[in-house]
Amino acid sequence: MASRILNSRLRSHLSPLLRSSKFHLQPLNPNPNPNSPLSPLLRQRLWTYALTFSCVAGFIVIVLANFQDQLVFYITPTDAMQKYKENPARTRFRLGGLVLEGSVAHPSSSSPEMEFVITDLITDILVRYEGSLPDLFREGHSVVVEGFVKKFEGEEGAGKGGHKVSDKAKMEDCYFKATEVLAKHDEKYMPAEVAAAIEKNKKKLEADAAEAAAEATAVEAAQS
Repeated sequence: MASRILNSRLRSHLSPLLRSSKFHLQPLNPNPNPNSPLSPLLRQRLWTYALTFSCVAGFIVIVLANFQDQLVFYITPTDAMQKYKENPARTRFRLGGLVLEGSVAHPSSSSPEMEFVITDLITDILVRYEGSLPDLFREGHSVVVEGFVKKFEGEEGAGKGGHKVSDKAKMEDCYFKATEVLAKHDEKYMPAEVAAAIEKNKKKLEADAAEAAAEATAVEAAQS
């Protein structure tokens, strides 16, 4: 009997409190609004992911750029000069071509620097190299040189030393500063891509010469 009375009194005191707004249980957002702002924690995580991705992407770009700079492909003097004129900041190349006959010289007795002209039959470029040339280095034969394109300084220019330099090389305002000269395997050593380019240039020159001869013949025939 006493317990019933106690329970009745407790209910009478607690009922008004349970009905008040302070003790109403709120639902756990059963229908979230897609336009509602992100929580601070989620926003922080998204910023962390974005920054991490940006750092990784930037690092990859830098590595690839440096790796590309370190890559040196075999190209002809024509390709090298074209690339250099399009982008003067790019100066490092590995050239393949033929050593122009009569162009090898030692301009100054006070300097160990050697000079020669390398050609792909279309473009000639003066090469300067300090050091001993390979035993298989020969005029008129193939060679590979690695180094940098540099501009002439002051009054300096191709052919100032009095030795044979082609007119094509004299027309350029720069020369090739070689750090390495390669003439390996045999006297016909040349990268395949450079050999193909020189053969293509040779056929082009032959075709141009044949066309010029045909035009000259036609002119003579018309005048007679």
